[in-house]
Amino acid sequence: MAYVPGVALLAALVVGCSAGSDSNANGADSKAGSPTVTPAPPGKYETLPAPCRAVPRGTLKDLLPGAAELPGDQQEKVFRGSASVTYDTDRKVGCSWKSDAPNATRSLSIDFERVVSYDPAVSDDDRADTVYAKKEKAAGLSSSATPGPDAEKNTGAPGEKEKGKGADAEKPEGATGGTTASADPSASSSSSPSGDGNGGGNGGTGPEGALPSRVLDNLGDAAFLHNLPTRAGSTAQRRTVSVVFRTSNVVVTVRYAEQPALVTQVPDSRELQEKAQALARKLAETLSE
Repeated sequence: MAYVPGVALLAALVVGCSAGSDSNANGADSKAGSPTVTPAPPGKYETLPAPCRAVPRGTLKDLLPGAAELPGDQQEKVFRGSASVTYDTDRKVGCSWKSDAPNATRSLSIDFERVVSYDPAVSDDDRADTVYAKKEKAAGLSSSATPGPDAEKNTGAPGEKEKGKGADAEKPEGATGGTTASADPSASSSSSPSGDGNGGGNGGTGPEGALPSRVLDNLGDAAFLHNLPTRAGSTAQRRTVSVVFRTSNVVVTVRYAEQPALVTQVPDSRELQEKAQALARKLAETLSE
């Protein structure tokens, strides 16, 4: 009988531990019912293609006339391309090619940028849309696409907006602005550091009848073309066409340029635009595979 109190004490301890366990379980259940933040979905792409192998050899021969006539070793060097220097190949890669022909020099470059959002409330796609929108705005264009989370393309104090309207009012007759896709060639040339009145006339509707910088349809999730004419004061008739598009969380830039050997020759802007767009569509198809 002397050991009965010890048994009673042990039973009391067991009951106490059981009650404590039930209390913890109830506490865990109550926390589980609290609202949780669902992270935004990740982007479609987790890797990027090898940029210098992204353009087929046949396409390079068409874009770089004269390269196919070079000796074997020189031809191979041109078609191999030169990879862009980057410190994170999972996030950004690029490659460039250049061909010097007797009548003109042509250059091509492509860049892939994979955008990752570190904000759990913002998806990779939305962050990529913001990156794309900045490029579109820098080209002097605007689209009706839904703005990204940062909405920087639509920001601006009321005073700044009024100044923009005033600038449009001071444009010469025939220069239009404020449309969904800017059809004014001077809009794109004015966005370049050296753009002035002389560059605007060659920005899109020159003797070859090329189209101006504009937003493109049916290319990725969003796309635009930037037609950049010769810089003011330059004797070389150089023209660069850029096509930028976004597909999910990847932004792709294609730059295609020509500089004729003679200063009296003017690059065929329409041809450059067509070939740059065709390559951009091939790259978009490759990414979708």
